[in-house]
Amino acid sequence: MKVICSSEESLYRSEAVRWRERMSLMAPIGEVVVLLPCSMKKPYSDSKSHQKFKKVTRSFQEVIITSPFGMCPRELENTFPIQSYDVSVTGNWSYEEVKTSGELLKEYLKDKKVIANVHGGYEEACRDYLDDCIYTCEDGRPTSPDSLYNLRMELKNYPRLKKREKTLHELRSIATYQFGKKGKDFIPDDCKSKGMYHKRIFSNSKQLALLNKNVGLFTLHLEGGKKLFELGINIVNIDFELKTNTIFAPGISKASSNIVPNDEVVVVYNDEVVAVGKAVLSAYEMEKCNNGIGVKVKHRVKT
Repeated sequence: MKVICSSEESLYRSEAVRWRERMSLMAPIGEVVVLLPCSMKKPYSDSKSHQKFKKVTRSFQEVIITSPFGMCPRELENTFPIQSYDVSVTGNWSYEEVKTSGELLKEYLKDKKVIANVHGGYEEACRDYLDDCIYTCEDGRPTSPDSLYNLRMELKNYPRLKKREKTLHELRSIATYQFGKKGKDFIPDDCKSKGMYHKRIFSNSKQLALLNKNVGLFTLHLEGGKKLFELGINIVNIDFELKTNTIFAPGISKASSNIVPNDEVVVVYNDEVVAVGKAVLSAYEMEKCNNGIGVKVKHRVKT
């Protein structure tokens, strides 16, 4: 689904506001962060400009500056809505756009070393809000040979990130975005991902979830549901023995207050995880409604 962002008012779209709120939970990895401009094509890695950038920056923490969403760490570029928003890329930003991105970057970067290969409004946001930043863009062209050479030379001063380290960071960042602050604990140190496109996420040889690359979010399996239950995240308590793949609102006794429609949830009966699925209603609606589907079950314990 396309998220159309055609004016400055798009800064206040619910999708953009929620994205920026979740970005405040993120933290960079490594000694240096590379700031890059966004592209019209999504996800960014599919664009010609970012294919050039990645040849230089793939072993470092990358962050894309964008409006109206503020910023996007590379590891979240496949996540909805950042992977499907539509906006004209002119490089000319309003005061509000510069302020929104600049404040978000300042909070995210903290005391990290920063290299910015940007121009126009992207550069304004960096110069106005970041105290110590190295700029590599020449003649307003981040993809020019001179700009990329400058970027490569600067990055030689910093150690590269290991592939395993980046993979764990990506999975934990997605889990934090999807499940909140405690979400990073959903991905244990022994976690492994398998698959060419969609990624199956395993721990201790048991599948926790499927990382759906179409939306960049996890779809829970029962083992993942047990993990979320331990963390106290997205729990739906029912007062009956589950024998179908549909849970109606009258059978729900309690739900975690933060649950909104389309969230992945854990279904619990008598303090035991009996299913995982997708919320159809919000937590408030689940507890108050006398009819309607509350949760569509994806996997359940067979009895």
